[in-house]
Amino acid sequence: MKRGLWISLLLCLGIAAPVQAKPDLTEKLGPTIADRGSAFYRFETLEMPSADGARHYRIWIGVPRRPAPRIGYPVIYLLDGNAAMGALNEQRLAELDEQGPPVLVAIGYATDLRFDVVARAYDYTPPMPGVEKVIDDLSRDRQGGGADQFLDLLEQRIKPAVAERAPIDRSHQTLWGHSYGGLLVLHTLFTRPQSFQTYASADPSLWWQKGFILGEEKAFNSRESRPKRLLLMHGEAPAGGGTPPPGVDDKVVQARREAQAAVPQDAIPQLATRLAQLPGMQVGYRAFPGMDHGPLLPVSLDLALQLALGKTPAEVARHGQ
Repeated sequence: MKRGLWISLLLCLGIAAPVQAKPDLTEKLGPTIADRGSAFYRFETLEMPSADGARHYRIWIGVPRRPAPRIGYPVIYLLDGNAAMGALNEQRLAELDEQGPPVLVAIGYATDLRFDVVARAYDYTPPMPGVEKVIDDLSRDRQGGGADQFLDLLEQRIKPAVAERAPIDRSHQTLWGHSYGGLLVLHTLFTRPQSFQTYASADPSLWWQKGFILGEEKAFNSRESRPKRLLLMHGEAPAGGGTPPPGVDDKVVQARREAQAAVPQDAIPQLATRLAQLPGMQVGYRAFPGMDHGPLLPVSLDLALQLALGKTPAEVARHGQ
């Protein structure tokens, strides 16, 4: 076994029609646990615009009702906050309450949909040196490359807003993301590793711009000190045919398949293996054979919450087997 790396395989049974399990991008969010109320958390919702006014964020801050530890609460920041809030329920919050609950910060968008595909395409993809206007791989009418602006907003406005509402343990901060959000998690780790101590990346879009993020990995590898924790999760079923879900244009489906061909099918476990060899890195890897991209979102969120409770990536990778 490679140092720091636990390869854990879970064969998921009972998942019907996996090729049709991509997220429905037209699905509305509906009421969340913040609307229903919780015995374990109190929620506050903030709204703020991006610096250029082009995107509008809705941020849910969940503060445990249990008194804070002396050093403050751990905190986990959830990308695609609308979908994340849709995945949280009272049972999950009750389990967190029993184990020393973290503050939950779901960073979403001011829309009634689970995903704002245009905004996230900009916010979650890295800038490319020498490229003035980054065009999204999946849709030519979407602009990308705004990750650093989004991370500035997170550090300069969102984190202070959270600290105003709850005492935070700044040495115990976790960032979780899925798909493009998983790509942003890796971009943050590789370019701003000091921003968080723990990173959880589910099905990161390594194929974006023909594997651009893997170039950032090489620069990260040259750093002398990198004491960070990372959980990489991969659940996408083998690429292939199938009926596209509602709301996904055929051209987007085809563009995704072409983009995925730019990196090896085992690029995510390969990345986990490489990063596990770096001094100071604790890396866990969890594969879910047969599970498609969409269903991994709530599954990976559950595992990220375990990280936020203080478990190691290796412990979380073994969880539930």
